[in-house]
This record gives sequence, C-alpha cells and structure tokens, in this order.
Amino acid sequence: MTSYLDRLRAVGERANPFFSWTGIRVIRAEGGVGELELEVRPDHWNGEGWVQGGLYTALADEAVVLAVYQTLNDGETIASITESTSFLRGVNEGTLRAVGRVVRRGRRVIFGEGQVFDGEGRLCSTTTVSYAVSRR
Repeated sequence: MTSYLDRLRAVGERANPFFSWTGIRVIRAEGGVGELELEVRPDHWNGEGWVQGGLYTALADEAVVLAVYQTLNDGETIASITESTSFLRGVNEGTLRAVGRVVRRGRRVIFGEGQVFDGEGRLCSTTTVSYAVSRR
C-alpha cells in the first residue's frame, strides 16, 4: 500500500483534499520535519476579519503529521488522541508557515508539536498533539 507521504510526493497537495480546498502547500516532509505554507485569503477569516483559529490548529496538526509519517513503520497508521493550541498572534493577510516535529515516538503513542508563524517569522500559535499508533 502506498503511504500518505508517497502520495504527497507523487501528486502534491491533491493527495489531501483539505490542502486543495484551503490552498495549503507542502514545503517539506523530510529530516524529521513537516513544513507547510498558506497564503491567507478572506475566506479564511472569522467574523472579526482574522484567520479563524481552527485553521492555525489544522495547519500545525498537518505539519506534525508530515513529521510523524516519517517515523511510521510499514502497516502502521495513526489517529489523533489529544490536541491543544495556544493562540499568540492574529493574522489577516500574508503567508502563514507551519512547522511540525515529533517530540517523542513511543510504540503506541507519538507526541508532536507544531508552530505557526506569520510572513515575518513571528510566532502566531503553538499546538501540542498526541496520536495513537495502530497496525492496519
């Protein structure tokens, strides 16, 4: 079976419908890091004119997933257990960049952390997440 990372490498963002819908671009998925970018559009805004908080969380989660998939063995898959995001800075234009990494890889649980930055490199949010590891 082809892995998610293999599909991303073969067909790009089309491998993930959420990426296509939101405009997320894969920057890298190697060296234990996942990195994504997003050009902010008005349809990303909440009612106050800022990027909706769930998008920060989704960007960070997806960046961590790219890092996590680099640690999976054949036949392993993941499912989210917990996720928590702290919002530090609002954005309503420009580029968002998410960087994810694995903090700890156990046999049954993987812990990760993702950070989202604005176009000037300022930290906008931090997300911690844990995933259950299971065999297909």
